[in-house]
Amino acid sequence: QVQLVESGGGLVQAGGSLRLSCAASGRTFSSLAMGWFRQAPGKERESVAAISRSGGSKYYADSVKGRFTISRDNAKSTVYLQMNSLKPEDTAVYYCAADSRSYSGSYYLNHGMDYWGKGTLVTVSS
Repeated sequence: QVQLVESGGGLVQAGGSLRLSCAASGRTFSSLAMGWFRQAPGKERESVAAISRSGGSKYYADSVKGRFTISRDNAKSTVYLQMNSLKPEDTAVYYCAADSRSYSGSYYLNHGMDYWGKGTLVTVSS
């Protein structure tokens, strides 16, 4: 079983930046593809970004391309989401996710992942 703990959420003004972190345990981190998803109040969950095991491949939802950057540190078993130029519509609970299967990042963005954290709230004020 994989445990995921997110941190770094909070309140930020529009145009500001936040960096989310997700610490993983329970499995060799480098064997896991990682991703970030979000769910706004009253809306369905949507994908944000995914990253391959090595970190060499990254995938983004169109809504965050050019503003968000996903990265990972396998030595620290941590995945990050750097969020810049934040907009009020980015307000959501952000969930870290992990998967041990060998699917592409595009697959994960469309279908989700096996393991989920409890989420961290990001609020962007206008």
